[in-house]
Amino acid sequence: MKAFRQLRANVGVLAQARRHRLDLVRALVRRPQLLIGVGLYEVAIALSARVDPRLKILAELKVAALVACEHCLDIGSLLARGTGVTERQLRELHIFRTSDAFDDDERLVIEVAEALSVVPATLSDDLRARLAARFSTAERTELAATIAWENQRARLNQALGVRPSGFSDGRFCALPETAVSSVSAAT
Repeated sequence: MKAFRQLRANVGVLAQARRHRLDLVRALVRRPQLLIGVGLYEVAIALSARVDPRLKILAELKVAALVACEHCLDIGSLLARGTGVTERQLRELHIFRTSDAFDDDERLVIEVAEALSVVPATLSDDLRARLAARFSTAERTELAATIAWENQRARLNQALGVRPSGFSDGRFCALPETAVSSVSAAT
């Protein structure tokens, strides 16, 4: 039941787009098999509900920040707020290791997202062991699929020129890691 609530919440967010609502659809409609495949995978991820949605969205946001997908950060920040992620967590995502805004599970999931998003992806034996000590095989599979899908989603959005849609207008939105680095260097 919680999986369907999560799916409904995700679909409901799409109606909140203020601009560029159809960027991705316009691109994918030219390749209907890809449009269907993307849609089915989105539903499969949303219906996989073993892992707390807060953890999944934090992982997705970290990937989006690393890949610098502004659309993903825009919609992800809105979805994150809907799961209880605080503005402080959005602001401190880039310093999750030292920030007391995150609990141990959140830090672990964000660390895994980071490890699986760098090139080459590197999940150390230590990180794999910590993940196995905390999450079941089904949960680890769901997390890995979610992180891998966000990498695909963010890179596809960038390749197709999908722009931010105003989901987080007037509110703080998580920033790309490159933006955070340049702001930190300037201060």
